[in-house]
Amino acid sequence: MRPIFCALSLLLLAPSSTWAADKILIARLGPTKATLYISQSDGSGEHALLPPGTYDYNPSWSPKGDWIAFTSERNGSADLYRVHPDGKGLERLTTDKAYDDQAAFSPDQKRIVFVSTRAAGFANLWVLDIATRKARALTSGHGGDFRPSWSPDGNWIAFSSDRDSSLPDAKGRWERLHIAGIYIVHPDGTGLKRLTAKDENFCGSPKWSSDSKSLIAYCMIGQNTWENRVGQDKTDDTLERIDVATGAVSPVAAPAGTKEAPILLPSGDIGYLRRDPELPGVSYNSSKRGPAGADVRTPSWSPDGAQVAFNRYTVDRSPEPKPLWSRNQKFELFTTTSLPSVDTTHGRLATWGRADGKFHLYVVDPGKPARSILERPELIIAPQWSPDAKRLVMGVGQFSAFLDFTVGNKKPADAVNGGGQVAIINDDGSGFEMLTSGANNNAFPSFAPDGKRIVYRTLGPEGFGLRIMNLADRSVTKLTDGWDNFSLWSPRGDRIAFVRRNDAGDFQIFTIRPDGSGLKQLSTTHGNDAHLAWSPDGEHLLFATSRMGFKDEALYTDAPQPYGEIFAMKADGTDIQQLTDNQWEEGGPAWLPEIKK
Repeated sequence: MRPIFCALSLLLLAPSSTWAADKILIARLGPTKATLYISQSDGSGEHALLPPGTYDYNPSWSPKGDWIAFTSERNGSADLYRVHPDGKGLERLTTDKAYDDQAAFSPDQKRIVFVSTRAAGFANLWVLDIATRKARALTSGHGGDFRPSWSPDGNWIAFSSDRDSSLPDAKGRWERLHIAGIYIVHPDGTGLKRLTAKDENFCGSPKWSSDSKSLIAYCMIGQNTWENRVGQDKTDDTLERIDVATGAVSPVAAPAGTKEAPILLPSGDIGYLRRDPELPGVSYNSSKRGPAGADVRTPSWSPDGAQVAFNRYTVDRSPEPKPLWSRNQKFELFTTTSLPSVDTTHGRLATWGRADGKFHLYVVDPGKPARSILERPELIIAPQWSPDAKRLVMGVGQFSAFLDFTVGNKKPADAVNGGGQVAIINDDGSGFEMLTSGANNNAFPSFAPDGKRIVYRTLGPEGFGLRIMNLADRSVTKLTDGWDNFSLWSPRGDRIAFVRRNDAGDFQIFTIRPDGSGLKQLSTTHGNDAHLAWSPDGEHLLFATSRMGFKDEALYTDAPQPYGEIFAMKADGTDIQQLTDNQWEEGGPAWLPEIKK
């Protein structure tokens, strides 16, 4: 999914009177818990800064060492808090329902610069007066601004930004590279200046030297922002020193591997987070080690460099729905595993996942643990219930693009992706049968309301587009011939919604009648709209979108597409509503209807 760089006039329109209080399932890729820790710089004496059990992350030490600012979702949206290094004096600093994150103190500790979506939904910089709790916008625009750092002399704020990038695709894939550079701006918003070259590379997380004359940042080629964030490549980055007056960039000697969040310490050493598999955790140029582990994130050092605050991520996903905060009061959100489907008669959930080296099709009865009704060595993807809730259709196959992240600069793009077929099964796990065959990749099936037909997508040498199959005689009719995906039959039966990839590589939402007439484009964003779900009455559509862009540097979120947000709209494409607003990847929405007992 990809950011949109156009006016946000379609977003957050006046609420429609037709919206009901709806419950929505989504898949969130990111940590299920984030806990703050503090230790000596060598990792000794590690202990939790605050009690675990929520999302606390991105700590930032104050210049005097008496406060640690951080981000927390303990009360819903991502907001800023501060606490003393002994864990006492916890204060909430922001209460806006927008996303607030990535705090950095001013030298006098009276202000904090931070990232927020509170203006137009995009990640821009804001400045908070701590005494009054009043905030003002520092930057604007439809690109993202990230990881601000206030110069010790108070004159400049450095940050990374993708404001000058169209965020192209990773090679051979649909995910977006994070192309960003280093900028500076005065605290009053004047003097905005780019320091690094405008190219297809990435530089991020700038930190100041003690004399405010130079910055250190970590940089890499653009393609590596994809390879690194999915952990499939042993790629490298470099540390760069940037002279603020001249813009001259010079390399800083450092070990090979992926290094994040570098900082120039008072001792002359350089600290950073190693993300390569061989040496994960905090490291130093002097070859010393700090807190270790693949779950360590976002270190911040005390002013004297003696201590380090950081967070550890925990990931524990399960198919059973768990409540999430929603930025839109008309919707209740719950998270589950990817691309779920809901039995509107009984409230059962069908989803899929991986366990014990196999893929499983799960059915979740309300209030009960998930049960596997099918296991296969190959991927099971996007199950959909029949109207009578007695059967499920799904994709079964290799679907290598979903699992093999080395597609791209290692392999050519391949529509077949190892092959895939549409299968059907009874709700008790019996009667498994393949419905399609051949060289194409066939997937994302959906039942017609009469239960007698399905629509599915096909890609490969036998043609592209949507197909309708009559289940009685297995006859197939061509519906479209584009690069189409995520086909979903309306509960009313009059429309089929789907996603089409255009020549520019963008994914847009369309609907079409089952007889092939009435093709209508519902979205026109520069980016990706996908993962569709009809409301039970056929009045509205849910979808995942990239239109709000990155909200943090891509490598920090541990997700392939950390720009995914969930939106809803009427079936004609109007009345667009935003449901989520955070830096995690979210997709695969489904409507949870009220079940009459």
